[in-house]
Amino acid sequence: MAKIKGKTLFFTTSPRTPQKMIPEIALLDELFADKPWNTTTQEAFMNALVESPFYESQGKPKDPALSARDRITRAPKALGFVDLKPVIALTDAGKRLVSGKRTEEVILRQLLKFQLPSPYHTSPDNGVVYWVRPYLELLRLVNTLGKVTFDEVMAFGMQLTDWHKFNDIVCKITAFRKGKAEHQGQYKRFFRITIDSEIRVIYHQEIQSGRTATRESDDRSEAKFIETKRRNLHDYTDACFRYLRSTGLVAISHKGRSLSIMPDKQDEVDYILQNVVRDPVFINDEEAYKQHLFNGSEPRLLTDNSVHLMNYIMQAGQYTRAQLACMSVDELKDLRERIVEDNRNSIISAQIKKLKSYAQYSEVIDTYNEIIADSLYDVPLMFEWNTWRAMTMINGGTITGNFKIDDAGQPMSTAQGNMPDIVCDYGDFDVTVEVTMQSGQRQYDTECEPVARHLGKHKRDTGKETFCLFIAPSINPASIAHFFMLSKVNVAHYGGKATIIPMELDTFMKMIDNSYNAKYVPTPQHMRDIFNFAKQSAETAADETQWYNAIQAFAQTWVAA
Repeated sequence: MAKIKGKTLFFTTSPRTPQKMIPEIALLDELFADKPWNTTTQEAFMNALVESPFYESQGKPKDPALSARDRITRAPKALGFVDLKPVIALTDAGKRLVSGKRTEEVILRQLLKFQLPSPYHTSPDNGVVYWVRPYLELLRLVNTLGKVTFDEVMAFGMQLTDWHKFNDIVCKITAFRKGKAEHQGQYKRFFRITIDSEIRVIYHQEIQSGRTATRESDDRSEAKFIETKRRNLHDYTDACFRYLRSTGLVAISHKGRSLSIMPDKQDEVDYILQNVVRDPVFINDEEAYKQHLFNGSEPRLLTDNSVHLMNYIMQAGQYTRAQLACMSVDELKDLRERIVEDNRNSIISAQIKKLKSYAQYSEVIDTYNEIIADSLYDVPLMFEWNTWRAMTMINGGTITGNFKIDDAGQPMSTAQGNMPDIVCDYGDFDVTVEVTMQSGQRQYDTECEPVARHLGKHKRDTGKETFCLFIAPSINPASIAHFFMLSKVNVAHYGGKATIIPMELDTFMKMIDNSYNAKYVPTPQHMRDIFNFAKQSAETAADETQWYNAIQAFAQTWVAA
């Protein structure tokens, strides 16, 4: 049981996306089910997680027990996927999540039940009244306003601590939009003034009484206090966006940094907003609350209605009502999912056709420029997706991105930590592609070992000759040295000598440009030529710098060469 300390809404930032908790709670259940959740099991769980193939953090944490509590109690427990009393156990909702079947629906139900206060989160002592289901009300906010931007949620939506304040928040956002229109060309300054003013109002008592110390710094100044609160609001808003996105009900505009309802999900959203109760329940009854929270079939959704499911399926034109009448709700859901998957594949196939004809060349280049300028909502995700588009466009292989795609064919979340970002199948050889926005020493610390490990695993799994392309806006010299060494040394764990080409994004964009302007269509052999050159250069280069420079020079004229 934790007492709420803040004065605004908060959302779990660990993990950043709900999909990332699936393998972790599966591991917790596999190794520690029916055991007490204490320091011993917490440390043991963290040690097991560090050794797992899906662990993404850097090294073993200094306090394994604390890290375990952070990973399990923030999202898995708060959202009802695990129960920790009296012993560790997956709940009904948790079992459904781990099964991997209809995960969007599972996540949606649990987000709709998340409430403040609850037996898990008791009311604060600072006089703030919490009476809200945060995800439900923010979904309502998106629906009511048509769309909401990241900044609007950050400055105003996070103040929705009581659902009775909903209309006040709508009015604040409406007024903000009028002010924005009056400050064209000065938006960043206008927003900073606005949000700092809101923070001063929210925390006026603390500021007036000098209670401005923060855990992050010894600086007790008002400016530092406001900066910290602003940063916290940003992180919570980001988490909210990602978790709402994972339900499949909302679409995100990366350029506009905004959420809107998916057009084909409007009926489902309307049903939720009309039928899911807004008030928190079982505030002082933990057992009743747990029964409510753990139930993976509640609340009821429109997709639980057999008539709705049959109408959707019949609209696809493949079945009659008579054919569907004898099917159970689960069977109808399975059929609906197959139709959705077929539609998604058709959309992706159309995207691939356009890419291979270079019809989206300018869009791909423009997106890379927006990535470099950091002007998109989720830059790492867009980097993965756009690189999949680029690899699809420039050669004749079968290019598969391991990021998650929504029903409209747009990227939802990055690849899981135990696999390459992109796999390119060229028949007699493969290429894994890894992208990162990390730079400096952190790039080496967090990226180099997983990149080589993914390559080695792919070699073992397929038995095919495989190379790797590692793309980043800038390449750290330590990364270059690491990949140069791996190209010269037999390491069994990495499948022998590992040919991994580190490449700056500018160089890769030059490759795209060359392929677009070539008088012929590049073939898989052109891609193999780059890696063959890298292998040969590793044997003759005096050092890693000479090797790296030679590869970059070759890549910039790769089609002509």
